Amino acid sequence: MRFISLALAFFAALVAAQEEVDVVPPEISVVASFPEDNPFGHVTNGERNKMSVSIENTSEYNVTVIGVGGSFHKVETDALIKNTTGLTYGVYLIPGAKITVPYSFHSELKPGETRLHIWIDHAVSGTKYRVTAYDSIVTIVEAPLSIFDWKLVSTYIITLGLIGALGYFAYDSFFPASSTKPKARKPKPQSISSPVGTVTATGAGGYQEEWIPAHHLKKTKGAKGNRSDGGASSGDELSKKGKKKN
Repeated sequence: MRFISLALAFFAALVAAQEEVDVVPPEISVVASFPEDNPFGHVTNGERNKMSVSIENTSEYNVTVIGVGGSFHKVETDALIKNTTGLTYGVYLIPGAKITVPYSFHSELKPGETRLHIWIDHAVSGTKYRVTAYDSIVTIVEAPLSIFDWKLVSTYIITLGLIGALGYFAYDSFFPASSTKPKARKPKPQSISSPVGTVTATGAGGYQEEWIPAHHLKKTKGAKGNRSDGGASSGDELSKKGKKKN
C-alpha cells in the first residue's frame, strides 16, 4: 500500500515538472525598428508605415514564425485603442537561424502621442508563444499636403465633377430651356415683268398706233373726220356771210 502511494506521488511530481518545462517558452531574439528615414518613430495617418522585424532563434528547438501583429494603446492607462494589421509568414527557423521580415500597418488615429506594441507569434512542437518585438511611445502625425499628390488631385476632380453634374441637373429641373418658335418667313416680293416693247412718243407728239386696239383706231379716225367736215362747213358759212355783206 505504501509502495502504491509512493508511486503515485512520484508520477504526480513528474507530470508537474513536465508541465513546468512546457510552460517555459523557447528563447528567441526579436527586435522591430523603423527605417532609417524615420528615426523619430513617426506614424503617418493615411499612409503605409513600414517596419522591419529581426528574428533570431537562440533556442535549441525548431521554431516556426507564425506572423507579426501589433496594437495601439493609450499612454496614460495602457488601454487598447486599436489593433494593427496582422501579417502571416509561416517561416521555419532551425536553432541559430536569423531572419528579417518586413511589416507594415496603417493608422487613422488622432494626432498625438500613443503607445505602439508590436509582437510576433511563433510555435514550438505545436505550442504557440508570443514575444514582444517593439513597445514604445510613437507620435501620430498627418500626411503632408502637396498639390502634386495624385490622390488629392483625383479627389478634387471627382468632387468638381459631382458638383457640376448636380448643378446642371438642378438648372435643367428648375429652369427648363424655353421652347424656340420658328420664325415666320416673309413672302418674297414678286418682280413685275417689264413690257416687251416700249411706247415711244414721236417728236410731233404722236404715238405708235400698233399698240392701240383696232376698234379704238376706227373711233379715233371717225372723230377726226367729223371734226374736219365741221371745220369746213363753218368756214363756208363764214365766207358766205362775208359775200352777203359786200
